[in-house]
Amino acid sequence: MNRGTVVVLGVGGIVGLIILLSAMFTVEQREQALVIQFGDPLRAVKEPGLNFKIPFIQQVIYFDKRLLDYDNPREEVIAADQKRLVVDAFARYHIVDPLLFYQTVGNELALRPRLGSIINAQLRQVLGKVPLQALVSDRRAALMQQIRGNMRTEAKPFGIRVEDVRIKRADLPAENSEAIYRRMQTERQQEAAELRAKGAEQAQKIRASANKDKVVIIADAERDAQVLRGEGEGEMNRIFAEAFGRDPEFFAFYRSMQAYQEALQGDGTTMVLSPDSDFFRYFGDVTGSSGGD
Repeated sequence: MNRGTVVVLGVGGIVGLIILLSAMFTVEQREQALVIQFGDPLRAVKEPGLNFKIPFIQQVIYFDKRLLDYDNPREEVIAADQKRLVVDAFARYHIVDPLLFYQTVGNELALRPRLGSIINAQLRQVLGKVPLQALVSDRRAALMQQIRGNMRTEAKPFGIRVEDVRIKRADLPAENSEAIYRRMQTERQQEAAELRAKGAEQAQKIRASANKDKVVIIADAERDAQVLRGEGEGEMNRIFAEAFGRDPEFFAFYRSMQAYQEALQGDGTTMVLSPDSDFFRYFGDVTGSSGGD
């Protein structure tokens, strides 16, 4: 074998190896592939492994087989109660039909604006039929399922399957938030003023009731005091009467001593009486007899 033959065989081997390598392609576990020929899709390869194609004529386009995310820009939505909301939502999807996906949108970059149009339309359609309160209640999950179902139907012609749609945040616009804050502040101030007024009214009622109870208690106490005072004076008179009945002379003496004590108080007391007045009967005689007796 001469040198020229060896060179030809070597070049042929290299060319054959290049052709063989060009005919082979590998699909990984996280990928799926589409074989195209002159721009026309021929077949989809979804299973991982080694595959073959016609070299230099057919090409392979790879698509992600994993769960993909689409983060939708913030969108303003008007609820059924005419309240404006700024909704920040996202969607998750799978490419289930790479052939249809390639024919309709071509790649993920071209899919994003079309998927954004679908999710915005569904947000307006579904959330526009319910009040704002539904988004912060247990109805939110049902609304998300409805949006996901509608998006799954509309996105099916693109060869994708929408797995989930969620709302990350649903905020009021800045001007609405300030207006609502001012309204809430006014409502709280009105509520506080009402509570203060009710408290003052209740306090006035309590004071009036306490004053009334005080007057009643004082009146009852004075009444009881008068009764007790009358009973005491009655008892005193009874004792005096009983004492007078037992010893009239001693009782007369005792009463005269009390009269002297009451009448002769102070240094400047002046009394003009007859010397033989009955008032001084015990001055001359301790027994109270008159001086002539």
